[in-house]
Amino acid sequence: MLTDMYCYLEDKNKLALPSGTSNSANVFDQWLEPDRTAVACIDMHRGHVGEEKELTCPAPRARWRIPAHNMFHAACREIGIPIIHVQHWQRYGGIDDLHGRHDNRMANWRAMYELYLPPNSLMDQHSWEGTKWLDILVEEEEGDYYVRTKKRLSAFYPTDLEFLLRQMNVQNLVLTGTYTDACVLSSAFDAANRDFRVIVPRDIVAGYSEEVEHAALQIISLHLGLVVDAPALVREWYARKETDLPDGFADITEITESCGLLLDAVAA
Repeated sequence: MLTDMYCYLEDKNKLALPSGTSNSANVFDQWLEPDRTAVACIDMHRGHVGEEKELTCPAPRARWRIPAHNMFHAACREIGIPIIHVQHWQRYGGIDDLHGRHDNRMANWRAMYELYLPPNSLMDQHSWEGTKWLDILVEEEEGDYYVRTKKRLSAFYPTDLEFLLRQMNVQNLVLTGTYTDACVLSSAFDAANRDFRVIVPRDIVAGYSEEVEHAALQIISLHLGLVVDAPALVREWYARKETDLPDGFADITEITESCGLLLDAVAA
């Protein structure tokens, strides 16, 4: 390690990553190599994080973190780490889920949400192509990539994300976006099972609640990958690239210390 790089075990116990010549130190050294890294930003579109009072599947905690996504992704692009926008994207009319013709029509998440979320007629149109709900609300730049065939929770199903990562010779996958406890967690499992090294900045991803965010990050930190603070990760990457840090990343722990949270009023 070129900096004081650390991770969190159980999303609470801060642990310095090993350095030196041991096998584990070599593994984590490669894990943090920026030239073999990409970011998959999951489902940061209007249906989840729009300003409208009514959304297809609201994720307000993720909306709060739009500035964190923008600041982190910009720092990644500056040193050549690609951003991949992965979207839950369904054919208009619902054949991929709600109106599927097989016996198990309706995805599990949709059925489960009806048990504890308020009734929401807009949810029928969640991620339907041709609707405004698929507008990406984090910053996009020329050179970003898009994966738009996600039909369930994982960014890998049924998409060509793995194919794209292999084509880019990526070994380390950083997950941003929403929900920490659903799509991020599911994608982390699938990435780890495909032997990608997983990294999750806990100050960027967001879930249904603080409690389930913590539970998901506990699982990830014990079994799937590194749970980190975004500024520490950026400092390690920039040290390896021998490049000056972008403004706002020095001497902070969580990225929101610099960019804040988007706690705006919900539109009428």
